[in-house]
This record gives sequence, structure tokens and C-alpha cells, in this order.
Amino acid sequence: MKYIETFREGDKINDVYLCKFKQSATTKNGKDYENVTFQDKTGTVGAKIWEPNSSGINEFGVMDYVFVSGDVTSYQGSLQLNVRRARKAQENEYVVSDYLPVSEKNIDDMYEELMTLMRQVENPYLQKLIRMYYVDNSSFIDAFKKHSAAKTVHHSFAGGLLEHTLGVVKLCVFYTQQYPYLNKDLLLTAALFHDIGKLKEISNFPENDYTDDGQLLGHIVMGSELVGFGCRHIKDFPRKLMSELQHCILAHHGELEFGSPKKPALAEAMALNYADNTDAKLETMREVLKGAGDNPDWLGYNRLFETNLRKSSEF
Repeated sequence: MKYIETFREGDKINDVYLCKFKQSATTKNGKDYENVTFQDKTGTVGAKIWEPNSSGINEFGVMDYVFVSGDVTSYQGSLQLNVRRARKAQENEYVVSDYLPVSEKNIDDMYEELMTLMRQVENPYLQKLIRMYYVDNSSFIDAFKKHSAAKTVHHSFAGGLLEHTLGVVKLCVFYTQQYPYLNKDLLLTAALFHDIGKLKEISNFPENDYTDDGQLLGHIVMGSELVGFGCRHIKDFPRKLMSELQHCILAHHGELEFGSPKKPALAEAMALNYADNTDAKLETMREVLKGAGDNPDWLGYNRLFETNLRKSSEF
């Protein structure tokens, strides 16, 4: 199989890929075409079907495995697949595991490192909360290890939620060393739980799409509710500590326009916002640069960063 991460401009493609998105559109000249996104375990690629009604294009839909024939081109600094022929693949033509993007890091090793870091939390109530979810709840642990951190943009692969959470916790550990006035127990616990709502916001693979609750409520609100539920089931859990922990989660996107119901009012909430933003943005950049392949030139305008991007000479 030719994986998407190996695509280069000029390649001829004849292989099976998972359709993650499909939408009909019309050019300025009134010509019908289709925008499609294909996926395998190494990434996604945008595709165009310029002749959707031709005999070579058979009917297929989102979440279908599709045998695709086409050419890899470059458009505005990104690779794109121009599809000439497409049909639903037969079951003997693909292996499902080839289409599930997975963290490049070892899942169990990351989880062990995360739990080792969380043993630094000394507050007995916060430790009970951590154990309730991350030690004693096997179904939660299994889901957390397998889940992505996003539909797209950053850590949108199995194990992505774990990898992102570990990255945020490690940054917060550094913050507490650099700025000792921060409440270490509160900050590390907030970092551990900050994206717990993603388990309810985004569906499992291969869909990895927003659920109804994800669209209506969002992971920030649902994460705060899950933490509140846990705190209320721990005898004598301090009310003020629960409010501070929930505030950190509710404010971790930093600004109202970025989805946070509250702006940071605690130093720990501010630190969590910076750690979350740093890990998300630098992982996004890593994925952009990786997707550029061997291209050493400017990659074109990136709408997420609102600037033109290029690899550094020593990348």
C-alpha cells in the first residue's frame, strides 16, 4: 500500500483509502465537482473529482473504503489528489488497521510516564480523584488511551489525547519549577483532566467526528461536569478546591472567542492555558511540516497560523 505520508507531486495512485469527507460543489463557471478527503493511518489528503458523473466514478460515501486512481498534484503549497477513477473497495482489498492513525509513541509507555508524574500530587483529595478515573476505572483508561485529542488540526490520531495530555502535564511541571508560587497539585491535576471532555465530544475511530453532545455542549463544559461528578463522590472533598479545579478546565482555552466559558482568574488557569496552547500549536506545526514531505520551499499561507510557513534549514 502507498501511504499518504509518502505522496509526492507527480505520483500515480492506485490504492484503497478511507473516505472521511465528501461534498458536492460548483465552480464559478457552473461546473459540478466534488471535494473529498481520504485517510490512511499516516494522515489525510484532500482530493478533487472534476468529473463526478463520468463512468469511472462509482457511487461511494463517507466512511466507505474506496479504491482510487488519480494523480498527486500541488496546490497552494499542499499536496492534492486529482481523482480519475473511484469505486467502493471490496473487503478483501484492504486491512482496517492500515486506516487508523495512531501515535508514533508507545501508548503504554506514555501512560506509565503520565501516572509517574501525577504521583507528585500530594493533596489527598486530588489523588483520590486521579485514582477514581486513571487507576480504578478500566473502561475509562482503555478509552483514554485510544482516543484522539481532536477531529483535525492536532493530535487527531488514536493515542492523541494521551500524548497531548502528557505534553501539557510535562509543561506544567516545568512551570511549577520555574514559578514556585504556582499551586503544583492544582495545576497538574487540572492539566491531567483539562481535555477529559474529548471522550464525549468526539466519537471513536474510524469516525473520529463530533458527537451531538460535542456540538451542543463541547468538551470544556462536559469535562468540567465529569470532574465535578468525581469530586462530589469523594467524601468531604473541599468545595473551594473543586471550584478552582473546574475553573482551570473552564478557562483553559484562555479567551471567550476561543470557546472558554470563563477567562483565567487563577494563575494556575493561566499556566494551563499557555501549556495547552503551546503543545497544540507546536504539534500542529510538526504535522504541517511532516505533511510537506521533502519540500524545502515556502509552503504557502496557512489559515491556522495566519502566515506563510517554511521549514528551517536544519529541520
